[in-house]
This record gives sequence, structure tokens and C-alpha cells, in this order.
Amino acid sequence: MRLSRYFLPVLRDVPKEAEIVSHRLMLRAGMIRQQASGLYSWLPIGYKVLMKVQKIIEQEQNRAGAVQLLMPTIQSADLWRESGRYEAYGKEMLRIEDRHEREFLYGPTNEEMITDIFRTYVKSYKDLPLNLYHIQWKFRDEVRPRFGTMRSREFLMKDAYSFDLDEAAAVKAFQRMFVAYLRTFKRMGLVGVPMRADTGPIGGNLSYEFHVLADTGESEVFLDKDLLDKPVPGADTDFFGDLEPIFRDWTSLFAATDEMTTEEAFREAVPADNQLKARGIEVGHIFYFGTKYSEPMKANVTGADGKDTPVHMGSYGIGPTRVVPAIIEASHDENGIVWPVPVAPFEAVLINLKAGDADTDAACDALYEQLSGAGLDMLYDDRDQPAGSKFATADLVGIPYQLIVGPRGLKSGEVEIKHRKTGERETLPLSGAVERLRSLIEPQRMTDI
Repeated sequence: MRLSRYFLPVLRDVPKEAEIVSHRLMLRAGMIRQQASGLYSWLPIGYKVLMKVQKIIEQEQNRAGAVQLLMPTIQSADLWRESGRYEAYGKEMLRIEDRHEREFLYGPTNEEMITDIFRTYVKSYKDLPLNLYHIQWKFRDEVRPRFGTMRSREFLMKDAYSFDLDEAAAVKAFQRMFVAYLRTFKRMGLVGVPMRADTGPIGGNLSYEFHVLADTGESEVFLDKDLLDKPVPGADTDFFGDLEPIFRDWTSLFAATDEMTTEEAFREAVPADNQLKARGIEVGHIFYFGTKYSEPMKANVTGADGKDTPVHMGSYGIGPTRVVPAIIEASHDENGIVWPVPVAPFEAVLINLKAGDADTDAACDALYEQLSGAGLDMLYDDRDQPAGSKFATADLVGIPYQLIVGPRGLKSGEVEIKHRKTGERETLPLSGAVERLRSLIEPQRMTDI
């Protein structure tokens, strides 16, 4: 993409309304535009990151055996009355009426709707296990939306729902999603630490939040630091095999938010040299809730014994519009965002230091074609702007690699590559630029971890 033809409205000044780093940088880098309190437009470069995050989520959900569908944003109030949640949900739910005075709501979550779909079509245990997921916009009327898309009123969510004949089978479904989440966050360049979460009145211990460590995290977290270096299950993982050893291995090490533990308990449970107290941002939550919805909504299947039984369910959420700022909170510096390659809006930017110079333009045009043809996701800064402005934009937006081409270097047949994360610069022959960038970028795509 040529930057002269792209829409990238970067800002020089720090927006006054932005309270945390990710909100400031997303506004300055032209990723989002606030339309009203808690409501944002995703501008081209922000939307591109969001879609890369979504693609990774979809790939790992599919790998784990989940099946994708799409449910509407507007839901019937009658379904929520069946489950008993319509009146209980509170003012966060946006309630509306259509022209016929029928009651609807803008969905804050989808347990009722997915249960209705399941009970309509699935009648036998032979059709189980089943996991259905979608990625859809939701709305919760937060009292105080803040931190940009980290806590907005409208947000994008991946919701998966598992259906199983009994608790034992539901535990296996839970473990499949647990492993899928470990892989999902790793592929985004994050360490998603699973932490035991409150199960509320349902009880049990199958509820885990996944947190990304960042100084601006909302929660205080306590963990064994060995979790940060634990290898994530590989792409060859058999998701329908025995995942119990993986689940036990990860959950054997201490990790909890301040809501689930005390600092004293943490000090007693973890050796002193392994103790890590930090801040965490919740980016995912997986939860087994049994027959909470299937019983009141009569989502039953016929078992092998011929008897009807309510299915056991679990829900598994990731908020892509929350993940994006979480990545920024975990990966930035004083100059801007530092994107991991798998979710970067572009993998590299080609910077023409003297647009309008015939030789430099010709060299950059040829390089751009070669780089794009090599399968690299490229931005080409061909604007007639000072070099300092181009470098500042590239740093602010956070593109992992900058390929810098100017008249002086071309005279000696050389170009320069800047590594955004480390600031390292390397000079190399023009003829080797394409292969060098490929060698840097392709191993970091992490498609086969």
C-alpha cells in the first residue's frame, strides 16, 4: 500500500481525553476515532490490526474443533426471560422496542441465543460434543466507559459455547479451549497467563481468566514467574486426545488476581525467587457453567439410555477490541507502538528518503514490487515529506521493520534496515534487501508454534 494513497490521520499532540498509553497511541497513530462516549470508529490501520487479531483467533478456534457461525446483535427479550436474566441483568443492557412494541435488546452476550439454536436442531447425544462460536459486536451501557477500546460500550467479542452430555465430557471441552487460548495469545506475541477466576454461585473450579502483564493493568496479579517461560503446546497438538497433562502442568503453578488470593497466601505458596507481583489486563475468560441455561430453556438431548437430559455447557470469550490495546500496553516505547509481527498493521515500511528524485523513485518502486511479490505485507511511504516526519510516523505506528532508501546509499548500492523493537540498524546491499527482510519476518509470523 502506498502511503500517498492511504488514509492514515496521525496526530502530533497527545489527546487530552486519553488516560492510558494505549488510548493515547491508538488516537495518535490514526487507529481509532471516538464518535461518542464509549463508541469508536476503527480507522483503516486500526481495523487492519483488529482483523489480524481476529484471524488468529479464528484459526485457533477452528484448530480446536469449534465451528463458526454468526448471530445477530439484536436479541428477543423473550429468550432472556426464559433464562431468568432479562430483569436481573441491570442497566448495562440496552433495552429497545420495535415499531410493533415488541421488546428487544442489543446483545451484551449470547448464551440464550446459542442455547435456542442448539435446542432447535440437536436432539441426540450422537451429535455431541459440539462447540459453536461467533465473533460479533456487543453493547454494554457502562456507567463510565474509559481507556479507549479497553473498556468501551460497543466492543467486538469472540464467544464460543460448548455442549456436552455430562460434566466429564464438558471438562474435556474446557481443556480444549484452555489450550487453544494459550496458543492464541502466544501467536499474537503475548504471554496469556491463565489465572483462576471466581465461578460465582455456580461453584466449582473451572473458571480461568487470561491476563497479559502490563504496568497499566486493571488488576493486581500474583504469579510464579516460571509461567512466563513455559512452552506453549505446538501446532501438532491432538485437541481430541488427552489434554489433562497440559492443563495440570499449567495450572499447577500459582497465578491469581487480588480478587482470588491474598499477598500472604501468595508468599506462602511460591518460593521467594519465583514470586512475581505485577499488574494484569484480562483479555480472555473461559468458564464451565453446567446446566445453568440448558435446564430453564429445556435444551435436552436423548442419551444412550433413551432418557432426555439437559446438556452441560461452557462459554469461552476473547475481546479482540480489548486485545489490541492490551498488546500496545505490553509493547511500546517513548516513540510509539512496537507491534509484534503477527499483528502488525504492516510487517515492514519502505521509506523513500527523496520522493521526486528519479533514481530513488525507480529503486523504491522496483523494491516495493519485489517485496510485495515475496509475500511481505508492505507499506510504502512515497510521500513528499521530510525524512524526519517519515521516521516519526513509522515509529509511532509501530511497523516492525523500516527499509530506508536514499540517494546517498543508492550511489554505493546500499540500503538500510531499522529494527523498530531494538533500534538496531543494518546496512546491506540493495540486492539483498528482499531476502533479508523475509528472513527477519517469516520466522516471527508464528503460524506453526
